[in-house]
Amino acid sequence: MDVTSTYKFARISPRKARDVAREIQGLPVSAALDLLNFTPRKGAFLFSKTMKTALADAENNFELSVEGLFVKSAVVGEGPTFKRFMPRARGSAGAIRKRTSHLTVVLSNEGGPAEKTEKPAKGEKAAKAKTDAPAKAPKAAKAAPAEKAAAGTAKLDEKRGMVYDSPPAETDDLKLISGVGPVLEEKLNSVGIYRFEQIANWTEQNVEEFEELLSFKGRVERENWIAQAKDLAAGNTGN
Repeated sequence: MDVTSTYKFARISPRKARDVAREIQGLPVSAALDLLNFTPRKGAFLFSKTMKTALADAENNFELSVEGLFVKSAVVGEGPTFKRFMPRARGSAGAIRKRTSHLTVVLSNEGGPAEKTEKPAKGEKAAKAKTDAPAKAPKAAKAAPAEKAAAGTAKLDEKRGMVYDSPPAETDDLKLISGVGPVLEEKLNSVGIYRFEQIANWTEQNVEEFEELLSFKGRVERENWIAQAKDLAAGNTGN
């Protein structure tokens, strides 16, 4: 059976009263009264008065046991708003709205408060998800990267001629070519040039490409690198 009590025209705004109403819904009467008594808000005081009125009706008029009652609902309706004004500068007025509310509490002894299901802890939830989830197929192993070419194996580049992927087993001292110092030798090595025969086989297109790439414009032809490289390569072959 439901017992209803309404507090009409309560001098409190609906927004403030609803904060209290949400806290007591579904609680047993004793727990709801304890909560309201220890809540330092005007809405708690007004709801406490409304609930005590409903309790008195339940005991005296309907002969219900207080122990079995719980707060079935606590509703806040919007009442009329009183308009007042405060004087402001230059003869203007600032509006003041004094809001009111209608508080309604429904007590019932049927059904009882719904028990809140305890939420599992995060760790338990994660563990349960792992156990419930089907075993995933192992990820396919990534294809092993292609093995680098063995040392000394050259790859052919149509634009730049024959260059090495990595330093070959035997490298030539490119500084023997006049005009090639340690810095230029390091630059040539950075683009895969390690042997005299590579420079000896350069075409005009290769010369233009490497001169632009390594910033030694005109030096190959001016210092005759290709002829020197051919002689040095022939000397190395003879040795």
